[in-house]
Amino acid sequence: MRGEPERIGGSPAPGLHLVATPIGNLGDITQRALELLRTADLIVCEDTRVTAKLLSRYGIATRMLPYHEHNAERMRPELLQRLAEGRAIALVSDAGTPLVSDPGYKLVREAIAAGHEVTALPGASASLTALLLSGLPPDRFFFAGFLPPKSGERRRDLAGLAAIPATLIFYESANRLADSLADMRAALGDRPAAVARELTKLHEEVRRGSLGVLADHYAKAGPPKGEIVIVAGPPLAETTAVSDADLDRALKQALAHMSLKDAAAAVAAATGRPRREIYARALALVGDDPDA
Repeated sequence: MRGEPERIGGSPAPGLHLVATPIGNLGDITQRALELLRTADLIVCEDTRVTAKLLSRYGIATRMLPYHEHNAERMRPELLQRLAEGRAIALVSDAGTPLVSDPGYKLVREAIAAGHEVTALPGASASLTALLLSGLPPDRFFFAGFLPPKSGERRRDLAGLAAIPATLIFYESANRLADSLADMRAALGDRPAAVARELTKLHEEVRRGSLGVLADHYAKAGPPKGEIVIVAGPPLAETTAVSDADLDRALKQALAHMSLKDAAAAVAAATGRPRREIYARALALVGDDPDA
């Protein structure tokens, strides 16, 4: 069956297995993930101390190796060599689905290029959990990850996201939460939004309101505890007009994950500008930048 690699002598098939782990509640892990972690040749993780807590809970003694942004360049050739030797390697992040805001993407890309089997064992995801709890439209969404730490750069990035006709999802640190919400209010308009923290844990909280109301709340209350996800609703009708520079940024963002035709249609729908005009602008952008 597709998605269930053939097993050899009770061990998982050789290859790189992307394993989602809990984002808080250690009970949120699948039986398939536990079996893979127990029988893999090696578990590659961001922080062995964090992953060790999960393995201890389920009595798993598989060897671990750290793989994070500081050692990824050095470790990747070693891991690719192990894959070439026919090893079964499980890749996990500290919490949630690997490759979402962690360095696993480059390992996956190189493993695929080398012809190794890559499979995923789905499970918990902070971004999707926050989206479901936000009460905002889930039919189209755009995950933007972490924004830049400096306000000027953050506002420029947000301006490029302003016209995307979808719910936006961000990760943010507690110390920057109030400032980021204020920048979102300035760049995106006062959209409905939600701040989710400590998801699946004892003190889980989802605070809903406009970006302005949420910014004011956290400016007064101070940084909250826990991991934080911000969810902002789609563009409001009165905030969809953007400058030409912002329009180009929005097109580049859309072109990163859509075809030229779909990107032009999406941005045209969000801004109210004629589709023919937006399509011509998108064509020009692709002509100026082959990577757009």
